[in-house]
Amino acid sequence: MQVRKLDTENRRDVRQFIQLPFDIYKGNAQWVPPILPEMQLVLNRKKHPFYLHSDADFFVVEEGKRTLARVAVMENRNYNNHHGVKDAFFYYFDAYDNPEAVRMLFDAAFEWARARGLTRMIGPKGFLQGDGMGVLVEGFEHRPAVGVPYNHPYYDALLTACGFEKETDFSSGYLPGNHDLDPRFYEVAERVKERRGFHIKSFASERELREWIPRIGKVYNDSFVNNWEYCPITPEEMKVIGDRLIAIAHPRLIKLVMKGDQPIGFVFGFMDISAAIQKTKGRVWPFGWIALMREFKRTKWVNFNGTGLLPEYQGLGGNAILYTELAKSAREFGFLHADVVQVEEQNMKSLGDMAAIGVRWYKRHRLYRRAL
Repeated sequence: MQVRKLDTENRRDVRQFIQLPFDIYKGNAQWVPPILPEMQLVLNRKKHPFYLHSDADFFVVEEGKRTLARVAVMENRNYNNHHGVKDAFFYYFDAYDNPEAVRMLFDAAFEWARARGLTRMIGPKGFLQGDGMGVLVEGFEHRPAVGVPYNHPYYDALLTACGFEKETDFSSGYLPGNHDLDPRFYEVAERVKERRGFHIKSFASERELREWIPRIGKVYNDSFVNNWEYCPITPEEMKVIGDRLIAIAHPRLIKLVMKGDQPIGFVFGFMDISAAIQKTKGRVWPFGWIALMREFKRTKWVNFNGTGLLPEYQGLGGNAILYTELAKSAREFGFLHADVVQVEEQNMKSLGDMAAIGVRWYKRHRLYRRAL
């Protein structure tokens, strides 16, 4: 076996990195492939905005012509500067159940990080805000929400054998689409709107939504500024995130909480098109987009992947507005199932609120840390 750093300008190396999980999960009913153009962009140093301020490399472990493991390791300088730390992150970790190969893989990743003066490694955590985080440790029988990782149960043991320990967990929960909120939530929401002068902004078209992307990015940035995983989003990154959002979002499922003409909070809902992504194997062109568009019309699942309020408006009852808007969206589109995606375990307020509205937690992802 050997570990090798890939050349991202070599098309064969790029294909090798992208292909491995397709091989590992062949025939797995739950695994959802990545959208291939998005993966190709991540490995393109000339086009992906992450490389304007930070650095990353991609490693594989090979045995003959067979690839056994892969990982991306990165130094996010914007994150480190904001938090005053010297952290490295890893992402896109996939491997067969081969502890020796994984040890070799992370030994190379650790050395990469140490050579840059970094003192801790955390992951899986992605290149952009909004990337799905963690290793699945509970809920293997369920298909993940769009953009959220899925993996075999043995991944946890592979990582702990390399010296990683738990940093934090993210839980995802289930609600039936016809779930009725306690009427008190609607009463509180209406009172808060009246007292605080809040109202809801929704979007009639993709064009209108695109025009609002910079303002959505700002309120997203400012809402999570106190979270440990927060990293300022650059304008270039916001464009990539916005393009990705528009590609999978129905405009009416993106809602903003407004005070006057200023957005102060948001609710992000997404049609779950995982079944179509599985069918097309992540390919969009030339014909994959047809299956994706069909799935937009027939899916009975919605992913709620993002709710937030600006810090100065938290604790004023605004959460009731967010949760009633979730319920309204599910009813409006006739969804049968809702997936509430990745709430961090230290966010006790959101966990408590979600439990109060009836969310049943059924999937859990773990982030790991290791001192270097």
